[in-house]
Amino acid sequence: ALLQWFIDTFTTENISKWFVDNFSFTTEQVRQWFIYDPNHPLLFNSSLFLGLFLVFYLVYIITKKHAHFRTVYVTLFSLFFYYKAGGNFFVLLIISSLLNYFFAGQIYRRQNASLRKFFLAVSMVADLGILAYFKYTNFLIDSLNTLLQSNFALQDIILPIGISFYTFQTMSYTIDIYRREIDVYRREIEPAKSFLDFTFFVCFFPQLVAGPIVRAKDFIPQIYKKISLTKEETSFALFLIIGGLIKKAVISDYISLNFVDRVFDAPNSYTAFENLMAVYGYSLQIYCDFSGYSDMAIGLALLMGFTLPINFRTPYQSKNITEFWRRWHISLSTWLKDYLYFSVGGNRKGTFWGYFFPTVFFASTLLWAFHMQEKTMLPLYITLGAIVVFVLAILISKNRQKSVRSHFNQMTTMLLGGLWHGANLRFIIWGALHGLALAVHKTFTEFFPNKNPEKRTFFKGIANIIFVVITFHFVAFCWIFFRAKDFDIALSVIYNIQSITYDLHQFQVIAKGYQNVFLLMAIGFVWHFFPTSLNEWLKKVFGAMPILFKAIILALTFWVVYATASSGAQPFIYFQF
Repeated sequence: ALLQWFIDTFTTENISKWFVDNFSFTTEQVRQWFIYDPNHPLLFNSSLFLGLFLVFYLVYIITKKHAHFRTVYVTLFSLFFYYKAGGNFFVLLIISSLLNYFFAGQIYRRQNASLRKFFLAVSMVADLGILAYFKYTNFLIDSLNTLLQSNFALQDIILPIGISFYTFQTMSYTIDIYRREIDVYRREIEPAKSFLDFTFFVCFFPQLVAGPIVRAKDFIPQIYKKISLTKEETSFALFLIIGGLIKKAVISDYISLNFVDRVFDAPNSYTAFENLMAVYGYSLQIYCDFSGYSDMAIGLALLMGFTLPINFRTPYQSKNITEFWRRWHISLSTWLKDYLYFSVGGNRKGTFWGYFFPTVFFASTLLWAFHMQEKTMLPLYITLGAIVVFVLAILISKNRQKSVRSHFNQMTTMLLGGLWHGANLRFIIWGALHGLALAVHKTFTEFFPNKNPEKRTFFKGIANIIFVVITFHFVAFCWIFFRAKDFDIALSVIYNIQSITYDLHQFQVIAKGYQNVFLLMAIGFVWHFFPTSLNEWLKKVFGAMPILFKAIILALTFWVVYATASSGAQPFIYFQF
């Protein structure tokens, strides 16, 4: 069947049609290439980006030895990319870069410790103020209307694409410059030599709108190095781009448009089994979507001679929730740990804010759950259960004082991490569930430490499989709150799943109706659970291929993306954050 599809698809007529559709242009179409269209933002998985990047890359390769021109050229293209992806908010990106460059420069040059703290504080207020205005204004107005029974009008605010990512990136630069001046052991970061270099770091288009979040100490030194690209690096870059395209444009988009979105839009219109499969589907969708973007970003940057950090390492293979956060969105989780968890005390000390956020969250959620009990008791049960588990994780710990500090600070980090994703109760609950799981696991490891992690036995292998299954299902359960449009839909999905009954005939009928979707889901999960050794073997095989074969595989990948697309290129999930 696969061979027949290949024969039917790759006919001369189809290939000719594809070239006519994609390479015959009118004057109006050419003009649209350079004008922002909110209905068709510039995406990595679009044919327009492919064409623009090829032209950009040709000039880049020719002029790569001219460092100053290269910096100006890439910065201008990055700003153009952001304009095509998010409109006139590229001006805000420039303002944010200018503010942080100025404040970091003042911190670096000032000898007075009080002045350095002042400029750091002003910088943080400016960054977080801009972020809060765009992300949380309507949330605050809505909350005030609910509490005060008032009727303040919501604002018509459009969220700039990728604002959270580049704000975190600029904040980390300013904070690191401040730490550099007060701590002799943090001298590894050097300030950017010019505003142009700093803007290059902030605006670098492969990771601009959805990460990975790059640290200045890792990226800025690369600006001043001679650009070089080995054959192995080129092969690895193409390998990442091909894999990222397939994850995003083939697997994620298809199961999203043809199944997951439909179920989450109206869960009560579908069976319990379909609700369950939609949760599994979304777990795969968000992984393929986000890791696919990260792979493409890392691959594109590598083609330009820049190394970005790996952002995902098969997170659903994790045996516990702590390991999951070492594998999922690594650049964000390490940022939260370094700049938030440690800032509120880590496991060394308790602080006002470390205790404040979890206390307010549990108290407000409990009040809301009591208010909801006339409609449903589930929120009350979940809230009371979460509080009991959180308290028990502290009480049974061998070192209660340390556990109080670490558990509250970790919960604060995850609550604010959830809030970072959006001003909505469901994101906060998602963060709270992960914070609760991290607290439980930390206490669990006190009693059952993994003394010989390298030692492998049959029973240990079986136990690891069980732990992976449990961890995956917990993460999938949390994704329900992340994906649902509101809390009621999340509860509907949970209610529907808990009513599932074993009916083999019904399962077969549903599976047949969604056979393409379920086939892609199976391929995606099998791919995700590939052993690391097999993935490394595939890299070596691809790397050993002649350049012509690599070009053919890349062309076939673009063709498959084009042939399987249900509609135009779909935006990446994390663009909204």
